[in-house]
Amino acid sequence: MERSHTELAHHPLPFAPALSLNCDATISTRATCMPDLPAIGDAVLEVIFADDSRRTARIDESPFFMGRGQIGNHLQLADLSVSRQSAAIEREGERYTLQDRGQQGGLFVNGKKVESHVLRDGDVITFGPADSCEVIFRSAPAGTSAANVMERIGSVSGGGSSPGLNKLNLLLEATMLLHSQLPLESVLGSMLDHAIAVTHADRGLLLQADADGSLRGRLARRSGAVPLQPESFAPSQTALRQALEQQSATITEDLARADVDLQAAQSIVAQRLRAVVVLPLYARVRGSAAEPSTPAKRGDFLGVVYLDSRRPAAFSKLDRQILDALAVEAASILDNARLVERELQRQLLEQELRIAREIQQALLPRDFREFPHLAVSAINLPSLTASGDYYDVFPVGAECTGFLIADVSGKGLGAALLTAILQGALLGVTAGADASGIFRNLNRFLCQHTDVNRYATLFFGILDRGGQLEFINAGHPSPLLLREGAVSQPFTEGSVPVGLIPEADYVPARFELQPGDTLVLFSDGVTEAMDPDEQMFGVSRLCEVFSAQEPGAPLPDLQKAILESLKRFSRGAAQADDITLLLVRYRGSPANNISI
Repeated sequence: MERSHTELAHHPLPFAPALSLNCDATISTRATCMPDLPAIGDAVLEVIFADDSRRTARIDESPFFMGRGQIGNHLQLADLSVSRQSAAIEREGERYTLQDRGQQGGLFVNGKKVESHVLRDGDVITFGPADSCEVIFRSAPAGTSAANVMERIGSVSGGGSSPGLNKLNLLLEATMLLHSQLPLESVLGSMLDHAIAVTHADRGLLLQADADGSLRGRLARRSGAVPLQPESFAPSQTALRQALEQQSATITEDLARADVDLQAAQSIVAQRLRAVVVLPLYARVRGSAAEPSTPAKRGDFLGVVYLDSRRPAAFSKLDRQILDALAVEAASILDNARLVERELQRQLLEQELRIAREIQQALLPRDFREFPHLAVSAINLPSLTASGDYYDVFPVGAECTGFLIADVSGKGLGAALLTAILQGALLGVTAGADASGIFRNLNRFLCQHTDVNRYATLFFGILDRGGQLEFINAGHPSPLLLREGAVSQPFTEGSVPVGLIPEADYVPARFELQPGDTLVLFSDGVTEAMDPDEQMFGVSRLCEVFSAQEPGAPLPDLQKAILESLKRFSRGAAQADDITLLLVRYRGSPANNISI
């Protein structure tokens, strides 16, 4: 049953904020058929990090807290420029207000420092004066709901029961379908079906732009909702070229009266076309904050809606506005689909990193056995991504114990797999085995089978019951030696990391430990830990931690002191690398060993 314009205006459609919009937008919506996007009616934050990775978050609480800290924040931002307690967004009705919560260096909206700011769609939030991640606020600007657009379109048609009202009903149906839970292809097909019905066209084609800007057919329909193969559709290249050159819609109601180039186009003549509509689709520029009276800037080119007919079409002003509205819907859906694809890629990458982290953690010893002549304590704190830190302690025959710490360059699955190779090779060290020969073979293998960016630093030692330590340092930071309250670095002698130079030689060095001596092996994630001012922890601070401890302090206490010092120093800053510690204390021969 037909409804009057007044009824339509008082029955607004469900509305959701657009994550990205067409440049000539009169409607701002998104398709809820796509996964992982906010529900209809909520505002959205789009986060763009320095590496151009992106993620979205729905503002589903008020106040909605943002910051680097994991406790008390709804949106955690792993960015050194962001304070642990940075900002909050409070909602009152449809109004969202940003509040500075203690952001170091200040909070900025569109480049201007603010303490409190009423957010509008497209506002760009940054943190501090330095480069930081961007948080883009996405919501529905006032007056851009589907109901308001239909009310404006209705004023053109003149009201009453008319063909114009039927077309408004078609728009109502189309918009409701675009907000349905149907699959993306069904939603886009419905958009084309309604565009064909509104314009009385014979066919419709949705062309999507690839990364290089070339167009490919996404889907095609014939009048009556009949699917077509996009490959069988031959759109007018002349009409497409004109629309893309002008970067605006081309609507030709009667080709018999069009310009000569369009009339003479081969495809138009061959297919006896009389009417053509070409609607270029553009995303709205990310972070643009134009005034309501200023046209939105064009963003990335997304594709084209193409319609044609063998009959002259009577495109009225009403039809053009409806087509513009449908084009906005199509642009929003395509752009959201692109965001979803990026989000899925990000999730896939995170899944791979989780797998790498699990592999890495599985390789680490869970419980150390009792060794008669030494005590051991170790910890590995993974960063936000997986890396290749590795440590181990294992018997070498009946009289010796081997221990090692390794740091593989890079992160992810590659680093974890290389760590597995190292573990397999070094566990082959048994009594009487030639450690230097194993290192040379391992180095040649890595040089032959990995690229130049995949190598590992290692410190490997074999300690006998009498305190004789034989070690190979392959480019790793020298362990610290704690002896009677003094701290030194006597293990700098060594060679290059394994996997860099095929001809590198690895000659063991020797050092004699005294009962009570403690070796502190660490990865560079410890000394290169950063504070919010991007200052590194450094070896000197690590030495100061041990100098402040009582001689002979239990290993768990020493380990705890290091971690607490790192925590105080970093002040909540996110770390880019794993923090790995291995503490080994020589207790002496079994007859005279000392306490841990």
